[in-house]
Amino acid sequence: MQNDTSFARLVSLACHDIRTPLATVHGFAATLSKTMELAPPGDRYVEMIEAASKQIAELLDELSVAARIEGGRYEPTRREVDTLALAQAAAERLGADRVRVSGQGAVVETDVEAVDRGISALVQATLRHGGLDEVELVVDGKELRVSPVTDSSAKVVLGQDLRDLGAAVAVRVLETLGGAVSVSGQTLTMQLA
Repeated sequence: MQNDTSFARLVSLACHDIRTPLATVHGFAATLSKTMELAPPGDRYVEMIEAASKQIAELLDELSVAARIEGGRYEPTRREVDTLALAQAAAERLGADRVRVSGQGAVVETDVEAVDRGISALVQATLRHGGLDEVELVVDGKELRVSPVTDSSAKVVLGQDLRDLGAAVAVRVLETLGGAVSVSGQTLTMQLA
């Protein structure tokens, strides 16, 4: 049996190894914020450490999924979820004032955590790279449509311009699971399988 020394495997290993010290940082920051009354600005610094360590953990999750897909080792755990619930979760995560959700969902069987992160990442990339304050997310069964998508953000949300890790990984996840991501006019369409 030959050892896997591919770059994708190296990235997976790095993600795994970084999680332990990161969990320590996050754990101690959480413990400090819950057990000690810290004076300003120390209380705010601990909050920032907690938030940043959570962000790093999410980035590691994204890198790990991408590496498993690229290395042919992605084995999704599929569960049923309603597409409207996925859209509403994205709006809650990003702010209901920024993401207006409407429509009717459908039940799909998919890798819920990866798709949930992916939908949020694509909506966030639409906002961030389009310089937008708000978008509309319309759910039509297994299809989710985000608008408006600007010319400057279209290639980013399609994963063709690698300026957003979350969007690039989201496209790969959805396509690997049998779905599709496309932009037509000012609308990003995520088709779930």
